[in-house]
Amino acid sequence: MEQDLILAGRVLSFVASPFATDRPEDAVELHEAIGLRGGKIIALGDRLALQKALPDASLIDHGTQLILPGFVDAHVHYPQTAIIASWGKRLIDWLNTYTFPEEARFGDPAYAAEIATRYLDLTTACGTTTVASYCTIHPASVEALFTAAQARGQRVVAGKTCMDRNAPESLRDTAQSAYDDSAALIGRWHGVDRLTYAITPRFSPTSTPEQLEALGALWAAHPDCLMQTHLSEQLDEIDWVAQLFPQARDYLDTYEGFGLLRDGAVFGHAIHLQQREKDRLLETGASLVHCPTSNTFIGSGLFDMAGLMADGHRIGLATDTGGGSSFSMLRTMAAAYEVAQLRGAALHPAQLLWLATQGSARALHLEDKVGNLTVGMEADLLVLDLASTAAIAQRSRQAQDLWEAVFPTLMMGDDRAIREVRIAGRKVV
Repeated sequence: MEQDLILAGRVLSFVASPFATDRPEDAVELHEAIGLRGGKIIALGDRLALQKALPDASLIDHGTQLILPGFVDAHVHYPQTAIIASWGKRLIDWLNTYTFPEEARFGDPAYAAEIATRYLDLTTACGTTTVASYCTIHPASVEALFTAAQARGQRVVAGKTCMDRNAPESLRDTAQSAYDDSAALIGRWHGVDRLTYAITPRFSPTSTPEQLEALGALWAAHPDCLMQTHLSEQLDEIDWVAQLFPQARDYLDTYEGFGLLRDGAVFGHAIHLQQREKDRLLETGASLVHCPTSNTFIGSGLFDMAGLMADGHRIGLATDTGGGSSFSMLRTMAAAYEVAQLRGAALHPAQLLWLATQGSARALHLEDKVGNLTVGMEADLLVLDLASTAAIAQRSRQAQDLWEAVFPTLMMGDDRAIREVRIAGRKVV
């Protein structure tokens, strides 16, 4: 049995959403130490009190460094790892030029395993401990990611991407094979260790009504799975959807009409929403995931964080690798801040950290497991150095409080700021 462990430092725990209060900092409690046992958090509080309560625990002192929940990346495409930061295309051209040729390589299980390992290495180094990933149409791509995550004891959400039209022939399945392959993967992986299956139509343009209907039936048969897809990312995409589904009231209706809208649905992007769509998303409890580096990198638009949060939507944050231009949730928080500024709202550092942890965990219905440092939660956490570079250090020295000290790292930090990462209590970085 693993020895009890106490980590000392500035331990940040959320007691509420910082979007639900006029003073976001009031949603945060700071502790001197955190106690871990068997991959779980067993205590928070005063350092000396924890040492007295856990006399056999080993102690690691991180000084004034910040101990945070591990980052939760709520929308990624791990098969696009090798094509991240590809030049100069908008969504549909980007898919055809870069994404589809790369995803075709995942019919090779060895290549899928190589990229799955590479992706988890890169993201863990950036402090990310949970991801929700699209795979490719190949069941082997799902097997590769879940196998790699299981070996690390990592919490991962993933699913086979389903497409039966408007994609290269080598990347098309059928309504029936999408159902059958996904059902087999659910039976093999869903709920095993720390793994969750997400039924995954890529987006309406690449699925026929027959396939969407089949996936709606699959979700009805496995209601404890998640369902992830894309929604209203670019205006030309929305026009395309209207042409393909002339009877639909709007983009969201192309999912709703086939049983793919309810609590547990996770929609990436959701930038250009009509009022009916906003109302239905809120009524059903579906999740929205903000992908700021992707939205700016491929010119999609500016997500309305302030407006959607004020209305009460469930919102997470994501890198959207590889349409997003970074594996780092620190860079993603910086981009989220910049996008909000362009829409006339300044996000508080506590709000940015909440989006990257508890907010994303809520979007994935994992908020009782990861995304916060409280007793009983899984011990996924990181240690953040608030003076990781000379530029950050000289700014943070001028800070008058914790949030002024944190903010430069959120804006300028990278993997050098990640001093330690633990997954289920075990140090991996």
